[in-house]
Amino acid sequence: MTEHRDPAWMTDDLLAFRDSVRRFVDKELAPKEEEFIAQRRVDPAVWLRAGAAGLLCASIPEEYGGGGGHFGHEAVITAELARAGVNSFGNNVHSGIVAHYIARYGSESQKQRWLPRMARGELIAAIAMSEPGAGSDLRAITTRAVHDGDDYVIDGGKTFITNGINAGLVVVVAKTGDGRDSRSASLIVVETEGLAGFERGRNLEKIGQKGQDTAELFFSGARVPRANLLGAEEGLGMSQLMQQLPQERLIIAVISAAAARRAVDLTVEYTSERKVFGQRLLSLQNTRFKLAECATKATIAQTFVDDCIARQLEGRLDGATAAMAKWWCSQIYGEVVDECLQLFGGYGYMEEFAIARMYTNARVTRIYGGSNEIMKELIARDLDPQTVRRQH
Repeated sequence: MTEHRDPAWMTDDLLAFRDSVRRFVDKELAPKEEEFIAQRRVDPAVWLRAGAAGLLCASIPEEYGGGGGHFGHEAVITAELARAGVNSFGNNVHSGIVAHYIARYGSESQKQRWLPRMARGELIAAIAMSEPGAGSDLRAITTRAVHDGDDYVIDGGKTFITNGINAGLVVVVAKTGDGRDSRSASLIVVETEGLAGFERGRNLEKIGQKGQDTAELFFSGARVPRANLLGAEEGLGMSQLMQQLPQERLIIAVISAAAARRAVDLTVEYTSERKVFGQRLLSLQNTRFKLAECATKATIAQTFVDDCIARQLEGRLDGATAAMAKWWCSQIYGEVVDECLQLFGGYGYMEEFAIARMYTNARVTRIYGGSNEIMKELIARDLDPQTVRRQH
């Protein structure tokens, strides 16, 4: 595939950082992906090595143990993991999402308590939004946190929680106060070690991303200090989520664009060597046309993502544009991988081939971070003059 030119946001500092990330990923993560898949989790020791190499909390200020970078550093790490086919390492949730909730809304003591340990890989983080009856519709959550003296008593269940098995720290979305509407949702940080009333359920078996620990979490009378509330007061949870979700959705777009490009590269390599009817598969017009279409889609996706990253770095990325990037790039990722797998023929259906795993790994990108149907609704609201007037 034609080499993608580095975008304007990719500075010399980021190019050097990308080289160091690539070396770590190629040495420490990619060769162990099979091992992670077999055990359905990444070893905690790998997180410690990632922390020492500067891959964790890269965009968190140095005063809290982070790398002192910005979203461009997170985008580089995310793209390099996708380039190498590493789907097991849940750093995007740990560093790109949870760390920023704490950095943005946490008190000084909270940031000093949790972020340095996260940056070192000593404390693996997760965020617990989804419930068995509430996925993309976060207003439907039923997990409650009730006051009892200086504590919250948390009851409820969460599911599909990335890093759920390894997590020592979980940001829980729960109803506080009277719990009657979305304004009662709050974010509460739960430290899981030795916590009575907290239980991990199954390490969920998925059709893709099998090496990433994805768990059920249960709270039954779990007592957490009220000092673990994120934010100045209760009821800010939905607002906090809405402010941070655009970055989460951009991360999914970054993954999708980088992985789509990888699928094309793998398929060009395979079809240039595979012989059919006495000639290279890549010499057949259908193959060439299909790959031309896929390469074009992957390039457009990457160009859109680069523009969104530049906007994010300037503080100009709005929720509707992030939703566009998430749904469109994840859709393109699925389309490109499907077309590429077809060109592998029967081998494309064999798990030993990377393209087969990419096929199942790609599917969830249209679901998590808010389903693509929800993304379209968010975009439509931004287009509707009546909705825009009500919001202002």
